[in-house]
Amino acid sequence: MLLAAIGSGFILASLAPALTRRLGRWAGWVLAGLPAAIALLLIVQWPVVAGGHAIVEAYPWVPELGVSLSLRLDGLGLLFALLISGIGALVAVYGGGYLKGDRDLGRFYAWLLVFMAAMLGVASADNLLALFIFWELTSLSSYMLIGFGHDRASARQAALQALLVTGGGGLALLAGLVLLGLAGGTFELSALLSQGDALRAHALYVPAVVLVLLGAFTKSAQFPFHFWLPNAMEAPTPISAYLHSATMVKAGVYLLLRLSPALGGTDLWIYAVGGVGATTMLLGAVLALAQTDLKRLLAYSTVSALGMLTLLIGLGSKLALEAAVVLLAAHALYKGALFLVAGILDH
Repeated sequence: MLLAAIGSGFILASLAPALTRRLGRWAGWVLAGLPAAIALLLIVQWPVVAGGHAIVEAYPWVPELGVSLSLRLDGLGLLFALLISGIGALVAVYGGGYLKGDRDLGRFYAWLLVFMAAMLGVASADNLLALFIFWELTSLSSYMLIGFGHDRASARQAALQALLVTGGGGLALLAGLVLLGLAGGTFELSALLSQGDALRAHALYVPAVVLVLLGAFTKSAQFPFHFWLPNAMEAPTPISAYLHSATMVKAGVYLLLRLSPALGGTDLWIYAVGGVGATTMLLGAVLALAQTDLKRLLAYSTVSALGMLTLLIGLGSKLALEAAVVLLAAHALYKGALFLVAGILDH
């Protein structure tokens, strides 16, 4: 089910330009059918996951090295996948109206679906190498979407800046994930999460955490990498609502939540994650006060909210982590809606 959901997104992305030319104004409604169907499929699985049973799939990938393409969806992954697919369906419909008549509408839908499929991969990947591949695919598709208005120099510059920051952070993440795999003796995330004490006592713990945090902080626009997110508002509003409010910028937060049982609880984790989160939360709030453009105001307030999420994860208590999960879902819903309203007002 999980591989089919991810694969269908990539397949439909390849067909999106042709379907958009044929269907015209109705393309958004038709293409939104896939993420809507995925969301319904995930909702059906909710009672199973809520009962404590994860959805697990594994496929041979590099048998010679014993590496498999493993996918796993537990409660956190299911919540994130529901946000990705459900909001993705709404943005697909909204985008058809917002970009009505645009000659590149088919390209918009193609990269939107590539991004959605990659994000579903991030939410469900249980193999660290697969997680990295999906992670970098989100950076690549984000680059294409931010630079959608490629005839404007400002859009091209903002897209390149976002790619350099998040892509560079992705390379640091790769190194950190490799170190985690070496320290734990496995590249399966679910197996690593049960080895928290051993990982925290390992000599590779400090460099692995530093590199993983660099990847998470760049993706989620944490200080001092916060600058790329407001500049990414060069993208059309549907993209800002989906990528830079509800989903992609939450990927770093998701990764911190996912790894906190194995890596959290040390002074390094508490002060690095909590300290950067607190700084980002305050800085984003202060910078938001000076904005007069609606999208940039929402972008800086999003930076502040991402900092709050990171601060809660750094604190690491049971209540703090529960609050982080609730805020992650609530912020995706209300801030995504606010971006869509801002787009209507801009029109």
